Amino acid sequence: MSSEQEQYGQDPYAQQYYPVPEEPYAADAYQQQYPYPPQVPPQQHSYDHSSGYYQESQVQGSAYPQSQPGPQQQVQDYQVPPQYRPEPPAQSQSPAHSQAQSQSQAASEPSAESHRDFDTEMFAFIEEENEQAEDVIDWLKFSESRTERRDERKRRGRNRVMALVVMLALATIGGVGYLWKTGQLPGLGGTSASTQAATGAQKRNVIVVNLRPVGSNDSSTALLVDNETTGKGATVLLPNSLSVQPDTGATTTLGNSVIDQGAAPTRDALGTLLGANIQGTWRLDTPYLEILVNSLGDITVDTDATVTAGAQDGGKTLVTPGKQQDLNGQAAVAYATYRGPGESESAQLARFGQVMQAVLMKLPSDATSATQIVDAMGAIPDPSLSDAQLGASLAQLSHQVKNGGYRTAMLPVRPNGTISSQQSDSVVKDILGGAVKNSDPSGTPTVAVKNAGGSSAAASAAQVAVINSGYTYVDGGTASSTQSRSQILYATDAQASTAHELAKTLGLPYSEVAKGQGQANADVTVVLGSDYKG
Repeated sequence: MSSEQEQYGQDPYAQQYYPVPEEPYAADAYQQQYPYPPQVPPQQHSYDHSSGYYQESQVQGSAYPQSQPGPQQQVQDYQVPPQYRPEPPAQSQSPAHSQAQSQSQAASEPSAESHRDFDTEMFAFIEEENEQAEDVIDWLKFSESRTERRDERKRRGRNRVMALVVMLALATIGGVGYLWKTGQLPGLGGTSASTQAATGAQKRNVIVVNLRPVGSNDSSTALLVDNETTGKGATVLLPNSLSVQPDTGATTTLGNSVIDQGAAPTRDALGTLLGANIQGTWRLDTPYLEILVNSLGDITVDTDATVTAGAQDGGKTLVTPGKQQDLNGQAAVAYATYRGPGESESAQLARFGQVMQAVLMKLPSDATSATQIVDAMGAIPDPSLSDAQLGASLAQLSHQVKNGGYRTAMLPVRPNGTISSQQSDSVVKDILGGAVKNSDPSGTPTVAVKNAGGSSAAASAAQVAVINSGYTYVDGGTASSTQSRSQILYATDAQASTAHELAKTLGLPYSEVAKGQGQANADVTVVLGSDYKG
């Protein structure tokens, strides 16, 4: 090869853009080193001296020529863009002059050369930059996600702390409130558990007990109350003058209802009057009370009177006043029914209450043992209350007495037999959980009719006349002796007109109307004599 050809073969553009592999199959290594841009068929390049251009021709057939390429044949994996091809030398210039001109032009236009200085290594470098950029992006994403996770953990931690603080605060407030309500908070007091329970719905077991002496129309009545909610019990004493209205529709006294109406109507009338649910009746005749006390081994009572036995029993002293007096069965019956000269009914009821609480104190607190003692009395149980039910109730009441959760209270009753709601709240509302439903004393007048003429038909006719006139009828019972003339008595001047109206209704003369003391549970008392025919 001539020096001129070597000179042109060393053209800087040719070296820069068309590297010639030294080995026939160097393209394989070249391709592995420069995988981009995509591979194109290999071309042959030669410089045409006559035209001043490089000639390019693709190799047909296989990817590489079958013969050894010449020095002017070079393998290139891509085609040079036209804008970066060198300008051909002018025809009039010599090759040396063209080479010098090209060198000077390249030196004078560095910007163009900088645009033409694209090499395969540069493309590989760009790819490496992209990979590095992706790595940086991935690292930033990782850092960001890690920061977010750390912030999320902090936020969750703060939420847990706040929730714990709120729970502790609520627990503290609840604990303080509980201590305050139960009265256990020092210096502030509060509401006890029993008081708190008393304000809500409560479960009570109530039975009525009637103490009846043998051979007498006297009776003493009390309610035994077991409050399961508060764990306390009570005995409520009921005066015989209390006005009740059994199913017959006629108003009568409690004492008369026990004798005349019987256990069930009296029990229902009391439940209606007091707004209480009474489960059963315990009829305690005096012989059975004596047996009960003797089976318990006597009872202990603080007595306030001297009680002697009847003439048939020799008139011996049974009870003396004093603290913690031991009473046997006979003495207990005598003390529970004793009413001294000039004493009110409430005094005798109070002694009956003492005996009942002392009996409960001596009774066993388990239902089985208490039931056995009840069975041993031999009394005929009322259909509303079996011996097993009575024994269980008495055992529960005994437990309350022994624990100090028991009291005895008297139901306050007006002279006319009605109950004052204001005065009876501590008994009816607090103990029984009920409400008084008796008639207002300022409303319809109550009229008591007492048969002293001996004719039951006349008494029935008077009852019908009183009821038809719109008055509240009270059964006055039957007088122990008859009288010839009828009487209409009124207690206050306000009832004088009512008494005269009754005289007109019954067909009696006004002269029979007078101011006087009639029956306590009635505004006007009518005493029918033999002159009233009905």
